[in-house]
Amino acid sequence: MSVFTVFAQLVEDLADLLQPLFGATAAAAAIVLFTALVRLLVHPLSRAAARGQKARTALQPKIAELRRKHAKDPRKLQQAVLELHAEEKVSPLSGCLPGLLQLPAFFLLYRLFSSTSIGGRANALLNHQLFAAPLGGRFTDALGGGLPGGAGLVYLGLFALVAAVAAFNYRRTRRTMAAAVPLAAADGGQQVPGLGAMNKVMPFMSFFTLFTVAVVPLAAALYVVTSTTWSAVERAVLHS
Repeated sequence: MSVFTVFAQLVEDLADLLQPLFGATAAAAAIVLFTALVRLLVHPLSRAAARGQKARTALQPKIAELRRKHAKDPRKLQQAVLELHAEEKVSPLSGCLPGLLQLPAFFLLYRLFSSTSIGGRANALLNHQLFAAPLGGRFTDALGGGLPGGAGLVYLGLFALVAAVAAFNYRRTRRTMAAAVPLAAADGGQQVPGLGAMNKVMPFMSFFTLFTVAVVPLAAALYVVTSTTWSAVERAVLHS
């Protein structure tokens, strides 16, 4: 039995378990619950990433001093910064791990609700819906039925939630970057080439989720919406 088949059975079992509470939307509720379970599993890494972010912020004055000391030797600067991170036991990549570890779950859901058959049998999960929207459907399918329609209203609700979360993340990112300006000034205004352009783009990254929700199957979109909402709340708590 393949991992894909086992995962399909897990979703079916969760949907059956939630059927008495959620009725026809039990499969959608199962996806939300599955997403929450994944986020709980990676929560320790998210906490570690938050601690790492605070530690990296605390190291900025020392890094600024290293930049002044090795201003004419980029290789020595890079080595000195790596040694500083190792000495303080701070990993520059710790913030990436929670997101990377969620990718397999997202792609499993994407494939599960994009496949017409599982293990040589018809994919029964494609018969499940979130209100009037099929979990295997996409936003373009809802557009084909005209807006506002039953499926269209489901997507409009998801877009509204994603936009609200993205706006919240946008404000937090802008505040975080604004707080870093004094540190950059203390560094004599030096910055990594291309960092200025990245700083301009970063606050808008959360809005790219709207595009993801529009192009993937609704089941995968539910995963993305639930996960990004969880992330926004989690970051607000961990970085408060």
